Amino acid sequence: MKQNKLFTFAVIAMIGFIVILALSNSIFLTIESGEKGVLFKRFSGGLEKEVTYDQGFHVIAPWNTMFVYDVRTNEGLEKMTVLSKNGLNISVELSFRYNPIPGEIGFLHDQIGTSYLSRIIIPEIRSATREVIGKYLPEELYSSKRETIQDEIFQRTSEAITEKHLNLDAILIREVILPETLQAAIERKLKEEQSSLEYEFRLERERKESERRVIEAQAKADANRILNASLTDKILQDKGIEATLELAKSPNSKVVIVGGQDGGLPLILNN
Repeated sequence: MKQNKLFTFAVIAMIGFIVILALSNSIFLTIESGEKGVLFKRFSGGLEKEVTYDQGFHVIAPWNTMFVYDVRTNEGLEKMTVLSKNGLNISVELSFRYNPIPGEIGFLHDQIGTSYLSRIIIPEIRSATREVIGKYLPEELYSSKRETIQDEIFQRTSEAITEKHLNLDAILIREVILPETLQAAIERKLKEEQSSLEYEFRLERERKESERRVIEAQAKADANRILNASLTDKILQDKGIEATLELAKSPNSKVVIVGGQDGGLPLILNN
C-alpha cells in the first residue's frame, strides 16, 4: 500500500511539474528595459487599462495574458507621391520618430492594438502630407519652404495621433524628387536669383565706397577752407622765421640772410 501511495504521489508530482513547465511561459514573465505591460484578466474584469506593469520579473495566473509594448522612441520611413499646388507629381521620402505614450498603453491596446503603426501613424502622416504639400508649389518644397512644410506636417499628425495615445517626436523630409525638367528649371532660377543677389551686393558695396570717398573729400575741403581762413601774412611770416631758426640750428654749413625774400622772410644759402 505504501508503495502504491508513493507511486501515485510521484505520478501526480510529475504531472504537476510537467503542467507547470508547460505553463511557465504564461506564468513567469520578464518585461525588458524600454517595455511596459498591460494585463488582460480573463475571469475578473478583462483588460486593466489604467494599470501598466514596469520592466522586471512578474508572475501572473496562467489564464491571464500580459501584452508587452515597446515604449522607446522608434524611427520609421515613408515614401509617397503627392500632388503640388499646380498639380505636378512630387515624390517625397519622410522619416518620423514615434512611441506609445507609456502611461496609456492600456487604452491604446483596448482601442487599437499592437498594429498602431500601420493602422494609425502611417495613414495620418500620409493624409497630413497630401494636405500640406497640396498648398505649395514644387519650388517652395524644394528650397525656401521646406522647414515650414515639415512643421505643418508634424503639427497636423501629432494632433491626430495624440488622441490615439501615441506620441510623435519629429517628422523630417529626407528627399524630394521632382520631374527632371522642373528640377532643372528650378535650379536655373535659383542660380539666377543668387547671381542677382550677388550683383546687388556689389552695387551696394560700390555705392557705400563712393559715399565714403565723397565724405572724405568733403572733410578735407572743409579742413583746408578753415585753415586758409585762419592764415594771415603775419602768421605766415612768423612760421617762416620759426622754421628758419630751426634750420639754422642744424650742424650743416649755411648762410642766413635776413629779409632776403619778398615779405622780409629770411633766406638760407648753403655753402
